[in-house]
Amino acid sequence: MDSITQAVLGASIQGALLGRWQGRKALLYGAMLGTLPDLDVLIDYGDAVADMTYHRGFSHSLFVLSGFALLLAWLFRRFRSSPGYSTQRLFWTLWLVLITHPILDSFTSYGTQLFWPLMPTPTAWSNIFIIDPLYSIPLLVAVLFGLFAGLGGKGVRLCGCALALSSVYMATTFAGKYMAEHQVNAELQRQGIQAEALFSTPTPFNSLLWRVVVKDGADYHEALVSWFDQQPPTLERIHHSPQLAQALRESGAHTRLAWFTDNWLRYDRLADQLIVTDIRLGMTGYHPFRFAFATFENGQWKIPDAIPQIAVDRGDYSRLKLLWQRIWDQSVEIPLRQWADQLNRPN
Repeated sequence: MDSITQAVLGASIQGALLGRWQGRKALLYGAMLGTLPDLDVLIDYGDAVADMTYHRGFSHSLFVLSGFALLLAWLFRRFRSSPGYSTQRLFWTLWLVLITHPILDSFTSYGTQLFWPLMPTPTAWSNIFIIDPLYSIPLLVAVLFGLFAGLGGKGVRLCGCALALSSVYMATTFAGKYMAEHQVNAELQRQGIQAEALFSTPTPFNSLLWRVVVKDGADYHEALVSWFDQQPPTLERIHHSPQLAQALRESGAHTRLAWFTDNWLRYDRLADQLIVTDIRLGMTGYHPFRFAFATFENGQWKIPDAIPQIAVDRGDYSRLKLLWQRIWDQSVEIPLRQWADQLNRPN
C-alpha cells in the first residue's frame, strides 16, 4: 500500500493500544514504525528487476519483524522504562504495528515475501488497489483527530473504531473478488474455454470494478466486472508472444521475475528489443513494471548484465473517468484490446 496508508495504520494501532500513556507521541511512533519496512527501497540491488523482486523481502518477513519487535521491546524497557503499561502490552503493540505493514501489502497485487528467507511464491491476494481511499480515510480521520484533540478516551476509542471500520471494508473486497471471478468463470464455461490460470484485481482507486485476466494458451483474455453488471462479462482476447520467453531461458533475472509474479508476464518484441511486462499491476495499457530483457544482435538475443526498466507513459487520465462510468453502466465501452496494444507503441 501507499506510504500514507501504512503510516496512519501504524499510528492508529499504537494510538489505540498505547495512546492513553504516550499521548500524541504514540501516533508519531506508530507512523514511523509502520513505514519502517519500506526503507528497503533505498537499497540498490544492481538492476531494475532485482530492485523490484527483492523489495518486500527481508524487511517484510514475519520472522524478521517478529524478532525486531522483541528487540525493540527489550530496548525500550531497558532504556525508557514506563510503569504505566506492561512489557507484554508494549511488545504486542510494536509487533502489531510492524507485521500489519507486510500483511496489508499482501492484500495488493505486487507480491510480499512474508515468509522470507523461505521462498514460496510471494503473497499477493490482490483484493485491494495499492491506493484505496475507502480503506485509508477512516484511519486518517482518527489520526488527525488524535493529533489535534489529543488521545484521551475519545481519541483512543476513535483509533479503535477506525481500525475496525477499515478492517470490515477490507473483508468486503474479498466478496468483490469472488463475485468477479465467479462471473468470468461462468462465461468461460459457457464459451467452452479451458483456463490455464486466472488472476483478478480491482481497478484503480476502488473495489467496485474488477479486472480479470485469464491465461488461454498463447494468448490471454481480459474482462471488466462490476458489482452493478446485469449481463455476462465480455472477454477481450489479448495477443502477445509467449514463445519469446525461450530466448530468456538462461536468464536468472527472468527466472526470478517469473517466480515473483507467478508467471503473469507478457512478452513483446519492439524493434530490436525483447520487452517483458508484469501484467498484474496497474491497468491494461499502463503497467509500471516493464523491462528490456534482451537486444537482437547478429541474429540472436543478447541479454545485458543489468536489466533496465522502461519508462512508462502514465497515459490519458480520461481513462480513469471512463472506468468510473463503467462501474455504474455496463454499456460503457472500455477498449481493453486497444489499450493493451498501445504497449507496443514506442514512447
